[in-house]
Amino acid sequence: MVVLVKTLQVILALSLLIVIHELGHFTFAKLFHIRVEKFFLFFDAGGVKLFSTRRGWFAKLFPKAKEWETEYGIGWLPLGGYCKIAGMIDESLDTESMKQEPQPWEFRTHNPWQRLLVMAGGVLYNFIFAILAYILVLDIWGSAYLQNDGNAVYVNELAYEMGFRSGDRILRLDDYVPEDFSMLQVDLARRDVRKATVLRGTDTLDIYIDQSRLGDVLNTPGMFDLAVPFVVDTILADTPNAGRLLHGDRIVEVDGEQVEYLQDARPLFARHTGGVVPVSVLRGADTLQVPLQVDSTGRVGVYTVFPGYERKEYSFLEAIPAGVKLTFSTIGGYLQDLKLVATPRTEAYKSVGSFIAIGQVFPAEWDWYRFVTLLALLSIMLGVMNLLPVPALDGGHIVICLYEIVTGRKPSDKFILAAQMVGMVLLLMLMFLAFGNDIGRLLR
Repeated sequence: MVVLVKTLQVILALSLLIVIHELGHFTFAKLFHIRVEKFFLFFDAGGVKLFSTRRGWFAKLFPKAKEWETEYGIGWLPLGGYCKIAGMIDESLDTESMKQEPQPWEFRTHNPWQRLLVMAGGVLYNFIFAILAYILVLDIWGSAYLQNDGNAVYVNELAYEMGFRSGDRILRLDDYVPEDFSMLQVDLARRDVRKATVLRGTDTLDIYIDQSRLGDVLNTPGMFDLAVPFVVDTILADTPNAGRLLHGDRIVEVDGEQVEYLQDARPLFARHTGGVVPVSVLRGADTLQVPLQVDSTGRVGVYTVFPGYERKEYSFLEAIPAGVKLTFSTIGGYLQDLKLVATPRTEAYKSVGSFIAIGQVFPAEWDWYRFVTLLALLSIMLGVMNLLPVPALDGGHIVICLYEIVTGRKPSDKFILAAQMVGMVLLLMLMFLAFGNDIGRLLR
């Protein structure tokens, strides 16, 4: 059932974003009276179509649809979608129409500024959609994040090897003062940090980051967990430990071993699954010895005092500028991620994923907040990726239009066709890398 829910979310999300992207090209083409021959969700490779307005049941119900200028449909190959614009060399590599006399409704007969807007339309719509999605999220749910200020890290093996210790409070990464605790590891990688300044006890220390470990930072999740002091908030009423602990009690020892944080206690409780374990509890100025029953999952039925999240509610008017700001900050972050991917020493290319990786980030149960937030993020990723100056992507076409605007010379059709073929090869290589990474992660 979980796989089905995730699969449906991925299909719905990608289908919506593909349609929005292609609608951007379609809208500007129509605005400049350029003919759009086909508008397809997914590719109809080999002419195989799951749906078409010019055949099958739709054509029978609406026979005039066969006369529409544009054929709308759904292909069978779920690797994207496309608008086939008349007089343009695109990923279909169809050059037959280019051998004919140029027509006024064709892409190639319009001025470079108009062609530039047609090619940028998809990216523009993706960014606009992200803005609208973030405005919706902020208006309905507001924003929440865990403050870095005042909170300490609980480190894994990699962070320990790099010099961090559980209980450290990260004050600065070079000159940057982090605000969001959950973004510490991301900031460490994205900002190519050379020095982290931490508060350890009462001492302020500098930890110099080994740049050769940046690949490990990117590919080792969970460097910085939140160090949660083992201070009791509530005790489940239907557990054997009800009444043995009080709100505000701090557990300082489990089975004779000192614990400072909740994470320290978990493996100790796991040793006594289904049994009783003695703990030392600090209550005010007194230290008490209390026996706790451990259930079959290694838990004692205690909720700890958890550091509060920074929450902010927005009115609709306040959500508009906040949504715009969040969109552009997310675009900036994703551009930094792409820079890391393009830097071999970081090994960030190992984190590139395909539809499988996308499916893993969706929740196992339907959650509108998560779904809309992920839609906004994926829309930004789709937009930024298409802006890359690679032939066969929108960015490649935009570069060609800009070249013509600046020089006044238009590249030949042969050059554009060759560039498209090179771009298709590069995209296929990227696709194989993404699927290979996903399969490798699944095998591991």
